[in-house]
Amino acid sequence: NVKVLSTVFRIYVWIFRGTPLLVQLFIVFYGLPNLGVQFSTWSAAIIAFSLNTGAYASEAVRASVLSIPKGQWEAAESIGMSYPLLLRRIIAPQAIRISLPPLSNTFISLVKDTSLAASITMVDMFMVSQRIAARTYEPLLLYCFAAFLYLVVCTVLTALQDKLEARVSRYV
Repeated sequence: NVKVLSTVFRIYVWIFRGTPLLVQLFIVFYGLPNLGVQFSTWSAAIIAFSLNTGAYASEAVRASVLSIPKGQWEAAESIGMSYPLLLRRIIAPQAIRISLPPLSNTFISLVKDTSLAASITMVDMFMVSQRIAARTYEPLLLYCFAAFLYLVVCTVLTALQDKLEARVSRYV
């Protein structure tokens, strides 16, 4: 209900959903030092990934809360439930169940996007693959191995997502 905050958050979501993550990484790591703000590679990667993921996650949560029928809000208010209690007992359990799939998918996508951190000199699995490929001249093998490792991690995360979804949907 605060117009200034609402506008600030809309602009934040608009910027971070509308620009590529690679560009965001470059701005944080290479661009901000021109303004006197310098981060280590790890810090720059964490900041860029967090801001990007936060924009997508906020939209998933917002959509899930807005998807709760207005009648449930009104019913809780009509029996005298306070707003914090209404959120905790009525809205949050349903919103969590609704937002869990897109939030989990965003997290899995973030795991894969970490390979972009190699572009700002952060040593990650993909960077290690590139370095070894440069020495051994076996890029196909090493990149396939890196892809396989990402696939294994994402498969485990997907299995965890399925279990979590089943748990929060047990009463549906």
